[in-house]
This record gives sequence, C-alpha cells and structure tokens, in this order.
Amino acid sequence: MSTTLPLFWDLSSASKKERVDASVKLISALEQFQINHAPPQEGSDTEDGGGDALDLLNSPDVSYSIRRLVRGLASPRESSRLGFSVALTELLSRINTVTCTQVVSLISDSSKKQGSMTGQEERDILFARLFGLTAVIRSGLLVRQTPLPSSGSSNTQVSSIESYEEVLKKLIEIGEAKSWLRESAWWTVGLAIDAVQDSSVSWKAKALGTTIEYLFSKDKESFWSPEKVAMTLKLQPLWPNHNWDSTLAPVFKGPNILSAGNLAPLGRVLKSMSLQESALDDEEASNPGSGSWKPQIHFVWDMLFDRLLPASDSKQAPQGSFGEFFRIVVDESLFSSTSSAERKYWGFQVFKKALTRVSTDQLPMLFTKNLMRSWINHLSKSDRYLHKISLDVAKHIQSFVQENPALGFPLILQLTGINGSQEFDKLTRTKTVESILTVMDSEGIKNYIVSLLSQVNSKDADEDAAALNSRRTWIADQFAALIRNGSVPKSDEWIQVILDWYAVNGLYSIRKKSGSSSIQALRALPSPPFTEEFQAHCRTRLLSSLADLTSQTTVMKKGDITHKETAVASDGEFWISKVLSTLARLDKDTKHVDPLAPVDEETQAVLDRVGKVHEKLGKVKLTLLVSSEKREVARGFELVLSSLVLQCRCGEEDSVENLEVISSPTLPNVLPEADVDLQSCLSAASRMFASKKSSKKKSEQSALPADDEPEPIDVLVDLLIGYLENASAYTRSVANEAFSRVTGAAQESTIDLILTQLERRKPAELAEAREEVTDASSEEEDESSSEASDDDGSVSEESDDEDAQEIPNKIVDLLKTSGTDDDEDNESDEESEELMDDEQMMAIDGHLAEIFRSRKDEQRSKKGVDAQREATHFKNRVLDLIDTFVKREPQSPLNIRLILPLIDLVTKSGMDEKQLSDKAKGVLKNRLAKSKDVPADGRRDEVETILREIHQRVRKSHSAENLSVLSQSSLYLCRVLVQLNGDDCVVHIYQESLDDYISRKASQANLSFFQDFVRRFPALGSKLRDPLLAASSSAVNAYRRCQAFQLLSVILSQHGKVCKDDQAIASSFQKNLQKTVLELASGAVDDQSSLSASQLKDLLKVVLLCIRQVQKSDSPPRKTGIWDPAAWNALHVRLAACERFKSSSPLLNMCRQVESVASQLKPPIQNGDGGKRKADEVVDIMDSSKKSDRKKQRKSKS
Repeated sequence: MSTTLPLFWDLSSASKKERVDASVKLISALEQFQINHAPPQEGSDTEDGGGDALDLLNSPDVSYSIRRLVRGLASPRESSRLGFSVALTELLSRINTVTCTQVVSLISDSSKKQGSMTGQEERDILFARLFGLTAVIRSGLLVRQTPLPSSGSSNTQVSSIESYEEVLKKLIEIGEAKSWLRESAWWTVGLAIDAVQDSSVSWKAKALGTTIEYLFSKDKESFWSPEKVAMTLKLQPLWPNHNWDSTLAPVFKGPNILSAGNLAPLGRVLKSMSLQESALDDEEASNPGSGSWKPQIHFVWDMLFDRLLPASDSKQAPQGSFGEFFRIVVDESLFSSTSSAERKYWGFQVFKKALTRVSTDQLPMLFTKNLMRSWINHLSKSDRYLHKISLDVAKHIQSFVQENPALGFPLILQLTGINGSQEFDKLTRTKTVESILTVMDSEGIKNYIVSLLSQVNSKDADEDAAALNSRRTWIADQFAALIRNGSVPKSDEWIQVILDWYAVNGLYSIRKKSGSSSIQALRALPSPPFTEEFQAHCRTRLLSSLADLTSQTTVMKKGDITHKETAVASDGEFWISKVLSTLARLDKDTKHVDPLAPVDEETQAVLDRVGKVHEKLGKVKLTLLVSSEKREVARGFELVLSSLVLQCRCGEEDSVENLEVISSPTLPNVLPEADVDLQSCLSAASRMFASKKSSKKKSEQSALPADDEPEPIDVLVDLLIGYLENASAYTRSVANEAFSRVTGAAQESTIDLILTQLERRKPAELAEAREEVTDASSEEEDESSSEASDDDGSVSEESDDEDAQEIPNKIVDLLKTSGTDDDEDNESDEESEELMDDEQMMAIDGHLAEIFRSRKDEQRSKKGVDAQREATHFKNRVLDLIDTFVKREPQSPLNIRLILPLIDLVTKSGMDEKQLSDKAKGVLKNRLAKSKDVPADGRRDEVETILREIHQRVRKSHSAENLSVLSQSSLYLCRVLVQLNGDDCVVHIYQESLDDYISRKASQANLSFFQDFVRRFPALGSKLRDPLLAASSSAVNAYRRCQAFQLLSVILSQHGKVCKDDQAIASSFQKNLQKTVLELASGAVDDQSSLSASQLKDLLKVVLLCIRQVQKSDSPPRKTGIWDPAAWNALHVRLAACERFKSSSPLLNMCRQVESVASQLKPPIQNGDGGKRKADEVVDIMDSSKKSDRKKQRKSKS
C-alpha cells in the first residue's frame, strides 16, 4: 500500500498532466499487484454484491483502490471527481475480476442520501453517483461478457439485465432529483443505450424494451423535455417496429417527430418548457423543476441536425424540412418577440452550429426575420445585453467565409437582403460585409455586382420613389466601396463594368437598350428613369472611384518580368483614359443614348486638339529612342490632359474653374472658348514634345524672344498646384500621380514654384486674398448657379442671421443700461424719441461705435483663422509633392534647394501647424538624411552657403528636436560636399561651430550635434583633434571643457575606422594632450580650476584611450618616449596628498593606470632591462596596494 497511497493525492490536482500521470502510475501498479495475486480456489458467492466479495478475486491493493476511488467521487476538493473517475474507468476496464453488480452496489452504498446532509453535501453525493455510473458504462463493465476467472459460485456472469436496469433506474432518479442534472443523467442513459446496441449481449432486445418502458412511462406521457426528445431520436432507429404512435401521443402526432405538424410542440419542448395535458392547445406551461439555465445549448441539437442535415458521406437520408424546422423551432420560438435574452442566446449558438452544416442552397434558410432583427439590434450597440454573443456570431461568419470563400456571395445576399439591411455594416458598426468581400474571389465579386445591378430597376409599380432612389444610391455607393477597398481582389473586367455604369448613368440618358453592346450598362433600360440627383451622384462616384484607382498599384506582367505601376489597368492604360474611350464610343452611339450636355462645335475643336496631343504623347511612349524618363513625363502630361477633359465632362466645381463652365438645370455646358489652363497645358505639351523639324520652323518664324515664356514643366506643375488647392480627392490623386511621373523633368524654376507655396503669410493677407477671390467669383456667377447654391448656403445664411441678430441685442442692452428704453408697449415712437436728448445720444454714440467695431473685428479674425487653416491644409498637400520628388529623384541637385524651406517649416510653424511641421521633419529625416544616394553634380558654393546657414541656426536654436533635424540636414549636406571634394570646407565649418560652442556660453548647440558628425565621418572628425584640444584651454567654463574632452574621446574611439593612410596619431597631438591634461590636473590640485574628481577622471580616461589607440595603430608599438610616466607618477602623488582628491579611489586608480600604460611606451634603457623591470614594479605596486586595501576592508568589517 505504501507505493500507491501517495498517488491518490495527485488525482485531485488542478493540473491535467499531473492527474493523468498519477492515473497511469496507479493503474500500472495495480495491474502488477493483480498479476502477482493468487486467488483462492474456493470462495463465497460473488453475486450477492457484499463488500467482502471484492477481496475474493482481487489483491488487497486493488480492492482498496476500487473503494477509495468510489469514495473519492464525492470529494469537492479541486478536480477530485475528474481524476478519480478517470482512474476508476481505466481500472475497471483493465481488470476482469469484478462484476457490474458489485461496483454499482458499492457506488450506491457510498452515495446514499441522509437527512442531515446540507445542500452542498447532497450535490456532492449526486455527482458521485453520476460519475460512478458513467465510469461503469464507459469502462465496458455494463455489457462485459467475459466470465470471472474463478468463482466459488456457479454464476460467473459479469453483467446482466438486472444490473442494466439498476443503472437505468438510478440515472433516471438522478435526473428527477435535480432538474439541472437531468441533461447529464439522460446523456449518460444515451451512453448506456449505445453500449448495449454495440454489444452482443443476449439480453439486448429486453434492455431496449425496458429502456422505452422506463423513459416513456404512462404516468409521464404528457411531460416532455429536450432529453426525452433526444432519447426518442436515439431509440427510433434501434427499434423501428415499436408502436411509436402511441408512445409519442398525445403530444406528437405520428412517429416522425420532425414532421411539419410536430414542429410547433417540438419548438416549445426545446425552449425548455414542459408540455402538460392542459397545454395541448399550443399553450406553454412552465415546468416547476426547470428554473435553471446554462449558456451551453442542449446535446439534443446535435442529434436533430444529424437527422435534418446528415453528412455528405452518410447513407442516411434527411428527415423533415430543415427550412421549416429552423423557421418554426428556432426563429419563431427562440427568437420570438416574447423570448427572453437567455433563449435568444441559445438561438445564436444554434445558428452558429447550423452554419457549418448547411449547404449553399440551404444557407438562406438560416437568416430568418426574427433572428436578423435580434442580431442587428444587439450588435448595433455595445451596451446591449447580447452584444458579446452577437459580435461572436459576426466573427464566426467571417472565419467561416475565410474557410469557404465560395459562400461569401450567398452570405452577403442574406446580410443585405430582405431580412437584413443594405446598411448592415453601418447599422451594426462592424465590417462584416466588408470583410466578407475581402476574402471572396473575383468570380464572387462579379456575381455580387450582377446581383446589385438586378436591383436597380423597380420590380413593383407601386414602389415608393424615395425608397427606390435610396436603393439606387446605396448600389452606387457599394460599387465605389468595392473599388476603394484595397483588400478586395481587383479585376479589370468588373472594374470596367462599374466605371461604364457610372459614365452611362451620370452623363447620358438611355433611349433604347442594346442587348449586344459591350457596355453592360446599355443592356438594361432604367425603369423608372434616373433622377437628376442620382445622375449627379453617379458623376461624383465616377470621379471618386477614379481617384481611388489612381492611387492603387497594379502588378503588370510582361513575359517573365513583373513590375508595379500606379493608376493603370493590367494592360498599362490609365483608368481615366479608359473612361474617356467609353465616352467616345457613347458619343457616337446616338441610337441608344443621348448626352445630358451636348458638346458644341467650338468645344469639340478643343477636344480634337486634345486628341491630337494624345496621339503625339502616344508616339513618344512607343518610340524606342526616347529615354524612359521622357516617356514618364509624356505619361504625366497624358494623365493631366485626360483628367481635365473628364473633369470638364462631369461638370465638377473644379472643372468650372479650369474650363469655365456654364451651369444648366441638368448638367453644365462647356463654354465655346476653352479654358486658359487647358490651352496652356496643351501648349506646354506641344512645346515639350515638339519634333525637331517643327521646332526649327517655329524658331525661324519667331522674331520676338521667348525669355518670358514659362517652361512647359512649370506650366504643368502650376496646374497641379491648382489641383491641390481645390483639394478634391480626384484632383489630389491626379496631381500626386502626375507629378510623380514628371519629376525627372523638373528644373530650378519648378522647385522654386513649389517652394513659393510654402512661404508663410499673415492670416490677414490670406483673408484679404480669399475675399478678393470670393468677390471675383461671385461677380462671375450667373443666376442659375446662384439658384443651385441656395440649398447649400442655407446653413451658412442661418448662421449669418444668428450672428447679425447679436448687434440689435447688444443695442437693446445698451439702451436699457442707459435708462432710455421703456417697456410699455402702448408708447408711440414719437414719445420714445422724446425720451432721449442730445447729451444722451452723444453718450451712447461711442458705445455704438464700439459694438460695430467689435463685430467687424470678430468677422475679420474668424476669416483669418479659416484662411490660415486652409493654407495649412494646402501646404500639407504641397509637401506631398516634395516628398514624392525626393523619393523619386534622390540624386537630383535640386534637393539641396529644399532643405532651408523645409527647416523653416519645422522651426517656425506654430502649434496649430504641428502636422505640417511633422511632415516636413519626416521629409528631412527619413527621405533626405536616410537616402543612400546624394547629388553628384551640385554646385559647391550653394551647398556650402546652405551648410553655413544651418550652423548659424544651430547656434540659436532652443529646441532639442529642432537641433536633431538641423543635425541630420547638416550631415546630408556634408555627404554632398564630400561627394564634391569639399572635405576641407566641411571641417572648417564644423570647427567654427565647435569653437563657438566651447568659447561662448550663449551658444545653443549641444554635444550630440558634433558627436553625430564625428561618428558619421570619422576621417573628417579626426581632423578636429588638434583644434578641439586647443579650444579646450580657452573654454568658457569647466562644463564646456569637459564636453570638449568628451567629444575628443569620441574622436579617438573612432580612430580604428579612419583610412589606413591616416591611422597614426600625430606625436604633436600626444604631447599637447599630455601637457594639457597635466596642466588642468595640476590647476585642480592647486584650486586654480573647479574640476571635480569625476570630471578629472574623465580627462584621464581620454589620455588612457589615446595611449591605447597609439598601441593599436603601431604594431609593434613604437617606444617614442612622448609619454612621461614620471610626470604621471608625480601627479598621482599630488592627487593622493590633496584634500579634495585623496579620498577618490577611482581617480587615483585611473591615474595609476595611465602611468602604467605610459611606461610601456617609454624607450628601453641601454644597459640592462631596468626599464622593463621598473614598469613591472609599478604594476606589482598597484596590485599589492589593491590587495592591502582589500585586507583592511575585511578587518574593518570583522
């Protein structure tokens, strides 16, 4: 017993591993005991189930363990029931010397209920009996046919029908004792039925008959529970010849419990409501014992789904209609309006379980009306009671679609269908539909688009017009969302379908449908016709979708080579150009469509000229002799021209400014005269890509100089800046993309044009300029445009009225305070005027002037704030151009011109311009400073001037962040100067700043500024050794002097990175360093300087570092005799005798180390090896002094 007793304690451990290990060891030991046990030849009868019967055939350890394990099932300690039941199950399955009757009797005796038990003790007893009976069933002891090996009785059967009936009775009693144990007890009954069915016992039929008799007794024929339904589903296939009609009556009609007529009572049963005889008329009656609830759904649902939705490899045919079952039993029962939150919680779990089983055809049956209403309701707000389970359902659907992408489209149809909502994601504040779209394949996206297009037209003549327009707007928004979402798999085919649909419905009216047209939007005639508001919405969505496509990257393949390009389709054509091609085809198709805004002859002439320029740009792209840079520039011009034409055709506000458009009730018409911007852009493109012959003819014909004519690239960039100023998504994306393609053609004037936009202007100037633009534009507006803007300006007019009302209110208050206002209503105006004389009028005249003056100042300040905010946003967009230029042209010398304006933005921006400052800082530190390439053909004098200006700002900067930016910019310019062979210039500028920092207390530079330079350019930093050492003697204070030596330490530590030709440290520097440090140390000893012990130690560290670097550079070290050990020894003596420093052991030890290392570089003495012996003696002295100090410390401690 001594070997097994410790194992019982680990069976109760909370750790599963410890419980399993203890069970394995216990069972192995008991098996060995049983093998070594010799049973008696004769013994008493074992059928009586007495306690001593276990000892007849089992070893003492085994019989003790069985009793101990059975008693342990009632223990509430930690995980005792789990560990003891597993061990008991395994033990009963291994030994064949016990009978079922013996074990059941032992379980019953140890779990008897007594009247003095508390509630907790009673629960422990019931759990012990349930776990014990489950162990008997799972071990196989209930149906074991192997006889006992030897017995004194003639009855050697291990199991019998009597023992089965006993187990069945006790399980039913457990379920009746506590309602919350009924599910577990009846689930164990199911295990017993399965064990009997899978066995070959002779009493199988009798056992099944007894089970039906016990479970479906006549006294409880009207009481049904989910457990009873589960046993019915389990027993019907096992005993099909039984009279199930009478057994299921009167609650269910017929033997099929899943028939349509039985679904209503089945729903009430599964809702955990008992059915009494008085409730046969579909009324619910509560079960007195069903007051408990648990979040897990009943095991009967798995059995129901096995019958309704059998697996694909199952030979069993589906029973009943799953759609009717889910609608009646789940939707109209668990999700009914009167159901509690607990029942709906079950319903969501049933939905999750069914979702993984249904096929594509059965998927719509799950998204029923009540379920979707409850789901959306609880998912919409986080404070809803079932929000967590609702969110879990949404995540479950997303993960389910990831595993089955083909089911994504059917799921979206249900979420946005009749029982769901078109605004599902918006209502629920989730991204369920969006996430499903991201995992769908291209074919699924096409099907979704076709489904949306089928909902455009009204299917009911009586449908409300507002609802129809709302649905059409939602469809247009869904198309835009598909394009905007970068995670949705893109395909040229469905993108072209969407763009064509926008173009047709936004710019044309369909007269007649064309079923064979390549443009899918022409294959259906809108019924009823689209409204003007919807057509305008389509135009807006067309431009926004093109903005998204312009900023998205496409992977293009050409043979085995793949590359990425932005704003194009897979064939390399711009998406905007594809839309223009569609418009060109539609203009010619007068049979099927009519343009909403016909183009007149003069405007057509301008468009024809644009077409010719397009052809010229196309030839440039195809010419092999043209450089790739010029091809990109041609592509940039092409994109801008295409965007201008499309913007004009769509009638956007931006195009009104660019193409001078006149508004009409339906769509703006184009003026006969082309816009100046378009004309200038066409002229610039023509001059940029003019052929040699034409350029010669023009030069011969031109008699006047063209010096004042701007460069073509400047004209284009100026237009792009205007795009950014308008700030629509379409113009902004086109501007950024076009500029990224023309950066190679940028000149100094181009960069100056961009930098001009970043100049800081006063808010008053911005407000005045804004007022001038507003006044000019208001004068040019005609009556139709002003009428169209009435609705948009209603809000601002209301706010203006409210502001204007403040003045009369203030005047009234002024009159009241002056005592001239009379509250009597019947007083006439003449009488009121007589109450105020000239003196009173003069008294309030100044107050009235102050009221009007304050009102004017408020309006002016408000306009100034708005103008400043718009200017900041505009500068942010201009910085995007600069970032693009630096990214694409890292070797351009024009990058140098960007540094000072960017530094101005960083250092001079206010608190309300922090985003602007951060973006400029990012360009300097992340783009320029970290660039691997630097300009190789810049002007040296220009770079030197900018570098000097940066160092001047370093000396005056009060911000550590600004100093970091200035440092990075300075290092970038140093790289450029080094590339231009300006090393001496770099060293000279840094030396000037270093001298200023050391000698002038007001200098705002810091040590990090110079350390960054030394670490980045070790060779140039080494040239600062001597000037830095010389400057340290004239330092403004001790702190700056220590800073100088700290920088000198960094320079010396970088000595190994210097080129091999300059690795030797000059002897003059070594002498000066030794002399300077000795003088400073002597001055500190004589109280001539304020150096502290730690500062003096840092100086000695520099000396020690220099000597070691000399030893490394000279191999073997040259004994030059520069370093004088005697001088350092003398310094050590003076330090040890000084009151300030004698207690500083680190300082004295550091001085001793310098003396020791310096002695190694002293030339050897001619006769003998005295020099070496003396150096060794110094080291021995240091070691002996350290040992003696340690001995003294030990003695003092003891």
